[in-house]
Amino acid sequence: MRSCGIVVEYNPFHNGHRYHAEKARELSGADVVVAVMSGNFLQRGEPAIVDKWARAQTALQNGVDLVIELPFAWAVQSADYFAKGSIKFLQALNCDALCFGTDSDTVFDYAGYGRFFIEEKAAIDQLFHELPIGWSYPEKMAEVVSRLYPQAQNFPPNHLLGLSYAKENATYEHPMEIFPLPRKDQGYHDQTLAVNQFASATGIRQAVFADEEVAAFVPREMLQELKRTAISWEDFWPYLNYQLRANSLADLREIYQMTEGLEHRLVEQAVPNFAGFLQTIRTKRYTKPRLQRLLTYVLLQVKAAEIKAEQENSMLHILGFTEQGQKYLNQIKKQVALPIAAKIGQQEKDKHFLTHRADQIYQLIHPQEQTIGRFPIRV
Repeated sequence: MRSCGIVVEYNPFHNGHRYHAEKARELSGADVVVAVMSGNFLQRGEPAIVDKWARAQTALQNGVDLVIELPFAWAVQSADYFAKGSIKFLQALNCDALCFGTDSDTVFDYAGYGRFFIEEKAAIDQLFHELPIGWSYPEKMAEVVSRLYPQAQNFPPNHLLGLSYAKENATYEHPMEIFPLPRKDQGYHDQTLAVNQFASATGIRQAVFADEEVAAFVPREMLQELKRTAISWEDFWPYLNYQLRANSLADLREIYQMTEGLEHRLVEQAVPNFAGFLQTIRTKRYTKPRLQRLLTYVLLQVKAAEIKAEQENSMLHILGFTEQGQKYLNQIKKQVALPIAAKIGQQEKDKHFLTHRADQIYQLIHPQEQTIGRFPIRV
């Protein structure tokens, strides 16, 4: 069976995601579409609007054959680490192809870019370290790429993630064949909703929180979930605020990625909600996703050693599969490079302890989410 991997978050799953799964199968000639999906906290440092099980089930009902969870230690990370974990899992699952969305409106050789990044690593590292200390990591990488590989510069978010996938994929002896899929209709951050067009997840979330109708933009299964529950950072603000007040500055300095005295900036603010808090701490240097990830680490009390430990103990937690997905698992199970977990027990919980902690925190707001002892969804 030929397989095509996709990296997803589905926050929430919408009609554009169904199109992505369909085109991934079509473009790659795959028999099975394998999704590596973030759990209950996401790459940009946000809680998922609906839990991972609901998102996995909707995906399986709309074109995906197998859904594997990307652990917290890889999922809530900058683009490069997010891509590193995602590609690691797809490679472990023996995927033949990789299909991802891109906002680039020009033909771009992703595989060639990946090879360039491997071949010119010394020059890239040297230029990176020559750039001003005050620049953020994204700013430095954008400058490096613009100088050394100018055809890849000035592209929007989904294209930048595509570049990260491409360079990580190129590090493997047998890289996956890449099939970029141009985004249709709304852009990545577009918040407008237009009938007969695909809407962005950003626009759909904004509409849901404003009690606006989104039935035209999401599958029926996801619409029902959104009506039952819709979770945002505001729900977790009392818990985050408590952590900021209860921990000393010395304790906060131990939080993963708490650098350059940021702990002082966080505790000096006194505002009534998360949106106001985020607005007061944002600067040109610290982007919204960077700060939201840091605040997620504070909420969960994440330390650097814990991130490393969970990454080193990676396993393939199966969230669900179709009949075709189950056949594929049976085909590859003897060749899979990582342990497979059909359900989470004590041993699996100890390996993915950060993911378990994230689930426990998520359950403070959504107690119906339950992972321990739960078997994969079968569609």
